[in-house]
Amino acid sequence: MMNSSAPNCLRCGHATTLKNLRAAQRAYACLEKLIGPQRTSDEEEVCPSRTELSALMGMINEELQRRIETVDATTQALRVALSKGRAS
Repeated sequence: MMNSSAPNCLRCGHATTLKNLRAAQRAYACLEKLIGPQRTSDEEEVCPSRTELSALMGMINEELQRRIETVDATTQALRVALSKGRAS
């Protein structure tokens, strides 16, 4: 039998996933505008919006944070292993 909070958890997870996908799409649109051919006179097609730039920076910061946390966890595990090796 399913827990009554399970649908709420699924709904929250779906909303977060959708929000992340929308941010990724805005970041992609930003990159596309920055590196795409600029043979248009429409400023909106050439210049990324603040929302798009914010999405791009957010994704870069999240990835950087994820990598920092990975290095930190690895460093901590190495310290523990080294201290156990010295204690033996």
